[in-house]
Amino acid sequence: MGPNSIAGINRTRGLNENLARETLELHTLGVRSGYSQDDVIAFANVLTGWTLLPPGDNPEHGGEFSFNPRLHEPGARKILGKTYEQEDVEQGRAVLRDLARHPATATHLADKLVRHFIADTPPTALVERMAKAFRDSDGDLKEIAKTMVSSDESWAEPPTKLKRPSEWITGMVRATGITTANPERFTGGQALLGEGLWRPTAPKGYPDDEASWIDGMGRRLDIANSFAEREADKIDPLYVIDTVLGSTMSPDAKAAVNRAESRQQALVLLFMSAELQRR
Repeated sequence: MGPNSIAGINRTRGLNENLARETLELHTLGVRSGYSQDDVIAFANVLTGWTLLPPGDNPEHGGEFSFNPRLHEPGARKILGKTYEQEDVEQGRAVLRDLARHPATATHLADKLVRHFIADTPPTALVERMAKAFRDSDGDLKEIAKTMVSSDESWAEPPTKLKRPSEWITGMVRATGITTANPERFTGGQALLGEGLWRPTAPKGYPDDEASWIDGMGRRLDIANSFAEREADKIDPLYVIDTVLGSTMSPDAKAAVNRAESRQQALVLLFMSAELQRR
């Protein structure tokens, strides 16, 4: 809500900068990319009036985007050296289009994709190649993904990314073919490992690096053991290796599973193997 909008004057409300700052820092340009506090304030004014339809009042369309001109701060705004004269929702759309095409956005999003899929320390050459694909294709994510999967850097090293708890739990359940009848137990395991469903503690979301999750390996072992104890009579670990993991399973991991003293122990070794922990 803009302080000088119709609603802002009537309600004596001030400006909230959060969404503007998060859009610049997290979702487009990235930190230390050249924008200033003045740019944040100007963008926050541009985004005033951007709201949603109340779900309680409109069961069919509640939660959908809506622009309310009574909340919009009037006037032109200057962001990153460019002045936006529009007086309605098109002002924000114009800014977002320019942010999406900014070179810093291409580099920031390429870096985030490489950090998620390839390595916590992204290969610089790969980031630059994907950023170029972003710019050349006008942000076509398919072209950026094709650049990533066709680059040697993406396959040069063994999988090093430690799966987040939700990925690991989902992978464990899918690999065994078990359909959980107790979703509370499933989501409770995620919460125990620090990744409660849809409950990140910050706008950035859950972290995506090994250092943030490695301390939870002991709890993963407890969950793997509990799951294996409940389901051991339904799952043949060797069948899972042959039909699901196949050639991705290392000879050492296969040997460890084969030497297990019980099916439960074999499943735990399988669940805790690098092949299920990393991607």
